[in-house]
Amino acid sequence: MSQQPATLFDKVWDAHVVRKIEDGPDVFFIDRHFIHEVTSPVAFLGLENRRLQVMFPHKTFATADHNTPTINQHLPVSDPLSANQLKALETNSAKYGISHWGLGNPKNGIVHVVGPENGITLPGMTIVCGDSHTSTHGAFGAIAFGIGTSEVEMVLSSQCIMQPKPKKMLINVNGKLGKGVTPKDVVLYIIAQLTAAGATGYFIEYAGEVFREMSMEGRMTVCNMSIEMGARGAHDRAGRNYLRLYQRP
Repeated sequence: MSQQPATLFDKVWDAHVVRKIEDGPDVFFIDRHFIHEVTSPVAFLGLENRRLQVMFPHKTFATADHNTPTINQHLPVSDPLSANQLKALETNSAKYGISHWGLGNPKNGIVHVVGPENGITLPGMTIVCGDSHTSTHGAFGAIAFGIGTSEVEMVLSSQCIMQPKPKKMLINVNGKLGKGVTPKDVVLYIIAQLTAAGATGYFIEYAGEVFREMSMEGRMTVCNMSIEMGARGAHDRAGRNYLRLYQRP
């Protein structure tokens, strides 16, 4: 039986495997690590208890996100737990030399949006964050997925993660969207067809005319919501074109 050609997902994944473990997960290198105030404090505490350092501070980016007020960010945060977590993020970032965009910083924002906004997210990268909607970055031809607190600690200390390679799923949608039909409607329809667990264990690649004609914001929305059907992550096939733009001659 002939072997299937490598997809964009295969090429990016395989290029980041540091070591393959027989009958086990891959040791997988991470290009960009985003952290926020909720899932990082315990990870930093683990580093301190084990007397470890952050291996590559310049590859980690901290932004206050989950417990932040939308307005009046110059005022003290009223909830004590939220205030403590925000302060811990600021303290830990300073201690380990990590860039930190806290409340009031003009670059502060949603943790899976600040990367594209500031040119941190690039095609062909591997990106993780302690937030399930990290799959948003996949719109740019990256492999991006959410991780747990213990894995946040693992990436901080080694810039790698133990991860089994997901299965692949191609979703192809052609045609023209009707008036008033948005990218969110498209992905909600796909979720309705596959169910909330229909893509469990898979990494999705979106293809077809509908996705090719979407704005980048639309593709981010589709990749963002892919986890709502259980997917590990997602990207759109046009990411191949982005990757070519950033490849060196």
